[in-house]
Amino acid sequence: MEAELEQQLIKIRVQATSKAPHQQQHAAMLLAVEETIKEQGAPAEPASYFATLLTLLEQQAGTGPKGLSGTIIYLLSIVLPSVSHLMLRAKFSTMMAVLSQSLDLASADVALLRSVISCLETVLAAQDAGSWGLPISQGTFRSLLALSTDSKPKIRKRAQEAVSALLSHPPPPAVVHPAAQITARFVIDTLSAAKSDAQAALHILQLIKSTDMIWPSEEFGSLCEALMQLPKLNMPFVTTLSFQAIESVFSSATESLDEDQFRDLLIDIVDLKPNANDPLASEAWLKIIQKGYTAYAQISPDACFQSLPDLIDLIIPDIELGKPSTREAATQCIWATIRECIPDSMLGSAGIGQVIKTLASGLSYRYRESWALVFLLIAALFQRLSKFAHPAMDGVLTEVANMRMEPEFELKNEADAVLGAAVRAIGPQAFLEVLPLNLGGDLRKDQAGRAWLLPLMKSHIRNAPLKYFVDTMLPLADSLSAQSKQFASKGREIEAKVFSALGQQVWALLGGFFNVPADILNSFTPSFAHRLAVELLESPDLRPTICGALQTLLVAVHTLANDDSGLGPLTKQQALAAQTHLAQFAPDYLAQLFNVFAQSPGANRGYMVNTITAFLAVITSADINATFARVCAMLDEALKTHEPPAAAELTKGYLEAHSPPNAHTMMDLAIIMTPYLDAEHSLMLVRAAHMLAKQSEDQILQKKGYKAISRLAEQPTGSAAHQLIESTLSADLIPMLVESAESVAISSRRERLSLIALLSRNLADDQLHFIPAMLSEVILGTKEANERARNVAFDALLTMGKRMSQGGVINMAAVTGDVSVNDESAQQLANTEEFFKMIAAGLAAQTPHMISATIAAISRALFEFQSLLSVDFVVELLSTVLMFVVNNNREIAKSSLGFVKIIAVILPKDVLEPHLGEIVTSILKWSHEFKNKMRLKCRHILDRLVRRLGLDAVEKVMPEEHMKLLGNMRKRQQRSKRGKEAAAVGGQQQQTEGNGASQVEAAAGATAKKTFGNAYEDILYGSESELEDSDDEEPNTLAAKGAAKGKGAKADRKNGNAQGPSAPAKLSGAWIKEDAEGPLDFLDRSAFTHFSTTNPTTKERRTPTAPKMKGGKFV
Repeated sequence: MEAELEQQLIKIRVQATSKAPHQQQHAAMLLAVEETIKEQGAPAEPASYFATLLTLLEQQAGTGPKGLSGTIIYLLSIVLPSVSHLMLRAKFSTMMAVLSQSLDLASADVALLRSVISCLETVLAAQDAGSWGLPISQGTFRSLLALSTDSKPKIRKRAQEAVSALLSHPPPPAVVHPAAQITARFVIDTLSAAKSDAQAALHILQLIKSTDMIWPSEEFGSLCEALMQLPKLNMPFVTTLSFQAIESVFSSATESLDEDQFRDLLIDIVDLKPNANDPLASEAWLKIIQKGYTAYAQISPDACFQSLPDLIDLIIPDIELGKPSTREAATQCIWATIRECIPDSMLGSAGIGQVIKTLASGLSYRYRESWALVFLLIAALFQRLSKFAHPAMDGVLTEVANMRMEPEFELKNEADAVLGAAVRAIGPQAFLEVLPLNLGGDLRKDQAGRAWLLPLMKSHIRNAPLKYFVDTMLPLADSLSAQSKQFASKGREIEAKVFSALGQQVWALLGGFFNVPADILNSFTPSFAHRLAVELLESPDLRPTICGALQTLLVAVHTLANDDSGLGPLTKQQALAAQTHLAQFAPDYLAQLFNVFAQSPGANRGYMVNTITAFLAVITSADINATFARVCAMLDEALKTHEPPAAAELTKGYLEAHSPPNAHTMMDLAIIMTPYLDAEHSLMLVRAAHMLAKQSEDQILQKKGYKAISRLAEQPTGSAAHQLIESTLSADLIPMLVESAESVAISSRRERLSLIALLSRNLADDQLHFIPAMLSEVILGTKEANERARNVAFDALLTMGKRMSQGGVINMAAVTGDVSVNDESAQQLANTEEFFKMIAAGLAAQTPHMISATIAAISRALFEFQSLLSVDFVVELLSTVLMFVVNNNREIAKSSLGFVKIIAVILPKDVLEPHLGEIVTSILKWSHEFKNKMRLKCRHILDRLVRRLGLDAVEKVMPEEHMKLLGNMRKRQQRSKRGKEAAAVGGQQQQTEGNGASQVEAAAGATAKKTFGNAYEDILYGSESELEDSDDEEPNTLAAKGAAKGKGAKADRKNGNAQGPSAPAKLSGAWIKEDAEGPLDFLDRSAFTHFSTTNPTTKERRTPTAPKMKGGKFV
């Protein structure tokens, strides 16, 4: 039986004890049916229920009481959706004959009719196209149509849902539902009589609106005609619903009407434009226009475009005069018509001018309240016209810029969006021709400068000719720089800084011009490339800008060169040619970047690393390896004279102002080139990294050594670097990691743990001894102070566990280094249980830190691999760790409580329940310990146990002296339930004093729980905050809080606060300090100085007194 049906039947069975008679009757009938099925030996399947219920219904037809028939039909309505369509088709006639007798509108109650409608819907939906031609099918469907206009809301709603569902899913292979003709005639007849029966018309319009179907073409014209007559009746609700219905039927308009009919229909709809002050009708009409003209553009693009100016001229007053919702609907309508109704062939035509003129009228003062919406439309028009917007929209662009320059103009962001759209559409050259910057040599008399355009243009330049930057913008930047130097020489520092900043803003445009220009081959010349290289070396302020621009250019070109879709601004052939062109400059740029990289402070190198990586992606492998060889030679020379930096040279302030030692820099450059090295040069890097990782004098070099090997190990399988790591793993890497374990610096641990995790992924069977050799270090890593190092350690632990679960044989003698021993006693099978035994060996450690780390590692591994372990093994682990819960060392106990918390969630109930007493007794030791939130952790575990096993089960094993804790938990559960119920009701804030506190509790109960990003941490750390504010404090704590509350209440009454501490103002944690001059003036700028986050009346007021001697004399 289907799970959904079984759930519904379960809900009915439990109603046998209900106080409602009809629910008791439903449950009794279901139990009787199931007993009958059982006696007949039939399977408990939907077909058996259906056959039994249908037989009972046939027996009750015409003779039985209505209540019994209603109960049978109710159960049928639940069972029928799970019955096969073949059976429903076979019993179609019988079902229709029996159910039709219950469609007596005069005597049938609402519940019975709704059940009958559900049954009819299910049976009709199962029929094929041929069955819909039978008179009984058509008659039944007409009955549903009649019920869809019934005066009883529940019956009408259910009938409309059934009709809509049937019509929306025609039987295959039909596209138009066989009953669409019947529906159309019924709808037309009802709408034609709307003047005499407006209520039925409203109901049928609601049916049309909610039905997604294709209307028959032969009736579509009559349907539209009937709908178009309704607004003329001057009935507001009928008018609004008629517009919404017309919008719904437009999906069939393009298929049912020819071009002339569709045009005439749109003209009729346009003539019915409602008053802008009627928001419901206006919004419905605007949606029709939007949908209709979008469809008309597909049928006849040219004719639609010719009518567009008049349409926009008709709609745009709604943006000025309409209600806020009408303004937004009008804006959406115009925006859609601009996007869909302007064909590409008409972008440069004269008809565009009328559209521009109409939208430009929206910039007049009469539209001031709607300028934000007008700006959206102008930006959309710029986007649609693209390069054809110049010179057609030059006047609009100038007007927007002038408005933007007004000091008191409030819509600067909206105006900037228009100007940015213009930059993207017409390009920076045409844009600056219309709106010149008026800076330096570009200065024009009697015109203000537009330097504010530079940062705006920066983020909007795309695919612009690079030649314009080289010929125009670069000389402008040079001119501004020269003026800055001239002002500086005269001692005019302010002017010098202004012009220097302007020059940098001009240079900042380079990133936009480098965003895939079409003229790379012609404009990225050797002279221009040399100029950029000079600026990189001589202008530190421009380095981030130039590096970012080069990175943008290289990444975009490289991406397009490897893209076969052909959808980018350059074809693949053009991109390949551009990449080859740029690659010839790469060696010189890399040399320059390496020099700048070596001279730059260590904290400001990130952007250079990205640029170097981008250049490495476009040059040949031979050039990369040759460059790497030179870097290795410089690294070798630097190491000969290298002195480990002093502690003062490793501080953040020093690194921000000074460049690192040359050896550090060369190692960084070698790591950057790691993904592109061949086998020979990868071996060079491995040897250098081995040497650096084993040394302990320079911690930074040690860290970089581990990092280099990690970068090689994480390369894709099959690459030269990955194959090298695999070939040197047994002979070099594993011995190096084992030997250097005692000399690892704190700063190197994360990279070393990352390398261990990478190497553990694909260990061969003869390399599995690496796991026990490194396991203790990984376990200790789970207690690192650095969060990222801890996460890497847990990842390494899980990686080892996954490899152990794959099987193999571990040579334990190789762990100790005694390779001469090779007997069977030293061989150990690799599996998950053996992995846990290796971890559990850490429980015998001498230090609490190691024991705590071991328990944390067991918890994480158990959460990940518990499905691979036997129940007995998990129970043994639980018994072992529970001994540490009662340990007096808090670090050990804290990890043990975390383990118990995991166990309480992941273990099956039947495994957890026998050990419940042992668990509860162990954790209750910390139920009164406040340090390290031990008490909170204990209560959280109890809360989890109560949720899983029930309050009664926990109460049976709870010691008598701790029963108060369970009572508190029961109160919190009830309070949480009340809070959720209050939030579900609506969460409306209570205004009375008595309901204030309960409202806060309801809001607290409805607060979303904090999550930590993965399921393990959600279990380990989640939900503790839910228990922090509970009310199980010790009596003295409660008394202290009560006394403080009493004092606060007295102070509130003394200050005139009659609401008391439960008032919303008190709960917000803010107070107003009044002075003797009178009430606080909130409009005064100094009013904020009278607000306090602490209650000023509760502070102790100390009166300064002079010290006295015993004799009473002043000192």
